[in-house]
Amino acid sequence: MTPLPDFVDEAEIYVEAGTGGNGAVSFRREKYVPRGGPDGGDGGRGGDVILVVDPALTTLADLRYRRHYRAGRGGHGEGGNRHGRRGEDCYVPVPPGTVVRDRDTGAILADLADPDQRVVVARGGRGGRGNARFATPRRKAPRLAEKGEPGERRWLKLELRLLADVGLVGWPNAGKSSLLARISAARPKVAAYPFTTLAPNLGVVQRGPGRSFVVADIPGLIEGAHQGVGLGHEFLRHVQRTRVLVYVVDAAATEGRDPQQDLATLRDELEAYEASLLERPGVVAANKMDLPAAAAHLSRLEEAARRWGLELVPISAATGEGLDRLLDRVEALLARAPASQPLPVAERKVYRAGPDPRRVEARREPDGTWTLHGPLVERWVAMTDFDNEEAVRWLLRRLERLGAEDVLRAAGARNGDTVRLGPMELLLGDATGSTDGEREGAPAGEPGGHRGDGGEGGSERGGRGETGHGPDR
Repeated sequence: MTPLPDFVDEAEIYVEAGTGGNGAVSFRREKYVPRGGPDGGDGGRGGDVILVVDPALTTLADLRYRRHYRAGRGGHGEGGNRHGRRGEDCYVPVPPGTVVRDRDTGAILADLADPDQRVVVARGGRGGRGNARFATPRRKAPRLAEKGEPGERRWLKLELRLLADVGLVGWPNAGKSSLLARISAARPKVAAYPFTTLAPNLGVVQRGPGRSFVVADIPGLIEGAHQGVGLGHEFLRHVQRTRVLVYVVDAAATEGRDPQQDLATLRDELEAYEASLLERPGVVAANKMDLPAAAAHLSRLEEAARRWGLELVPISAATGEGLDRLLDRVEALLARAPASQPLPVAERKVYRAGPDPRRVEARREPDGTWTLHGPLVERWVAMTDFDNEEAVRWLLRRLERLGAEDVLRAAGARNGDTVRLGPMELLLGDATGSTDGEREGAPAGEPGGHRGDGGEGGSERGGRGETGHGPDR
C-alpha cells in the first residue's frame, strides 16, 4: 500500500436540507358538480443531506474544495388533491473512520466506520398543507394553504481517524517509516531528519493465508504533543482506532536523547491525550540494534519496559534483525485484543426530556419592536403565506391559543407596541383587541391592524380551474 496522497484529516462543511413544497389553494371545478369544495394538495417533503461511507476514499481532501451541500426542494401541491414530489436527497461520500460533529455544539452525531454506512445530518422540511386539509363543517371553502417548512441547516466538523490494527508510535527519526517499509509493501518517505513523515502511512503486513493486519505509521510525537506541540493533536487522533501499540524507540540514542526517557515521554503524552490508550496491548521495539551504541542502553530500556508490563523486542529496521519475533508478538496481542469500538453516539430512539415545543419567549429588539420566539412559533411563521389574508388570520388565532399575547404583556409590552412576525408588523391591542388602527369587525382578542407585506382581502389566487401557491422561498 502506498502513502496517502494529499492527506487531509479535518474538514468543515455546511449542509442544508431541502425546504418543503408549498401547499396549493384550489377548488374542484367540474361540470354538473356545484360547490365541488377545496382540492388543493400538500407540498412534498424536502430532501435530506446524507453522509455515506465510501471505502475507496482515504482522505477528506475533496471536502476542502466543496464545502456547501444542499438537498433539493419538495415539489408544490396541485389541484385535484395531487401532492408534490419529495425533494432529491444530497449524498456526501466520506472515508471510513470519519467522526461527525456539530461544529457549534461539539456533539458527536455519528462515527462512520463500516462500508456503505450512512447517517442523515440534515432533515428536509415537511411540505405545507393544501387548502383541502383546512376544510371543516364550519369552514367549507378555506382559501389558505401553508408554505413549506425550511429544512435543517448546520455546520459540521469532520475528523478522520484511520482504521488500523496496529499503530507505530515514537519520537521523530526513531525509524517508524523504515520499519513499516520493511514489514509491508508500503513505501513511505525515509530520510535522516526529524518529521520526515508529515501524514500517516498505512501498510498491510502479510503473514500467510488469512493472517494479515494493517499497520499505521503515526508521524513523530514529541513532548507536549497532547497540547498540540509539533502537530500532536493531528497525529494522536489516529492512534485512537488502533488495537495494539508498538513503541518504536531509538535504542542507539542517535539524536542524543536517553531511550528510557523517550519511552517514558511517549507514555506520558498518550496518557495526557487519552488515558485509555495506556490500557491497550503494546510492545516496545528497540530499533537500530545494528549500531554499536545500542547495546549499552538495552538493559535499562528493557527494565523500564518491564515496569509498565511491556515486552521489549530488539530489532533493526535496516537489517531485518528481530522483525519476525516482533511480528509474532504483535499477532499474539491482536488475537486477544478487543475489537475497536465506535465512539458513543446518542441514538435517535432514546427519548429525553427537552424544551417544551410550545414554549413562547418575547424579546424586545433595539428598535423597540417586539418579537416572539419558540419552536412552534418560528415554524408557524416560516410556513405562513403573508400575502394571504386568511392565512395571516389563521396564524394570529393560533398564536392567541398558544398564549402569545399573555407572554408579551408579561414581558412588558403595552397597547400600541409594535410586534413583528416575519415580514409583518402589527399593533398590540388591549384586552378586547382594540387599538386606534384596528380593522372594523376583527375578532376580539386579535391584534388590531397589521402593516408590511400582507395583502388585502381574502380573494382566492388562481381563477376557475387554477391553483395558487405561496411564494417560493
